[in-house]
Amino acid sequence: MSINRVSHFYKKNVMILLGWSVLAGLLGCMTTQSLSPAQIEAILAAPDRSAADRTTDVKRKAPQMLAFLDVQPGMQVLELGAGGGYTAELLARLVGPKGHVVAQNTQTTMQNNVKDRFAQRMALYSQKNLSLNVRPFDAPLTETQGKGTFDRVTFLFSYHDLGGAGVNRAHVNQAVFAALKSGGIYVVADHSGRAHTGVSESKTLHRIDQALVREEVESAGFLWVAEADFLRNPLDPRDIPVFKSLQPNDEFVMKFKKP
Repeated sequence: MSINRVSHFYKKNVMILLGWSVLAGLLGCMTTQSLSPAQIEAILAAPDRSAADRTTDVKRKAPQMLAFLDVQPGMQVLELGAGGGYTAELLARLVGPKGHVVAQNTQTTMQNNVKDRFAQRMALYSQKNLSLNVRPFDAPLTETQGKGTFDRVTFLFSYHDLGGAGVNRAHVNQAVFAALKSGGIYVVADHSGRAHTGVSESKTLHRIDQALVREEVESAGFLWVAEADFLRNPLDPRDIPVFKSLQPNDEFVMKFKKP
């Protein structure tokens, strides 16, 4: 082969490789692009969502919450303390058919609180990208569900239950750390307790001291990212059970990152 032909062959293949690199980069950007406010509103407005869920949207300020979670199409998401599946279904709608959401509830929660509500939701939600794990908080995944593969873990308004149930919270946060891939995000939201009360009022008031939560999560190796204020209420005295309060509860939402 002549020098000119070798040079032409080399240049041609370099251009092909560069082309594929650019395309891969573009596809990577497409799969990790945040949803716009209009896209989030469209998901919330889906006609097959229940009236009960739409009511919860108002209480939870769903547009702001979903924007803060920044769950994107194609992601793998784990939700701890999923309850009846309100948030889990929304997350599944966000990740779309190429993503998946694993919703975790304990056996006790299923028997005493959720009962058949999650099953009823699954019967109405037609997509296959949402599944339920009935497992302990500190071992939310099965052996076949890959650790280090999740993009997001959410723990919304149930972290305080760990204190009431006597669960080892360090083990829970370590399990979350193991589940996430490097760069993955962990979001914790809960009903705010008074400073220095720790978990002492988790059973009586269903509240927890935000400073304690942050300390415990960071102790597991997570890095602080941000805090949202859309559920804060400075007028809440934080000494009333959250289910009996006559005004919106003061609630914190925090975001952490696995290095």
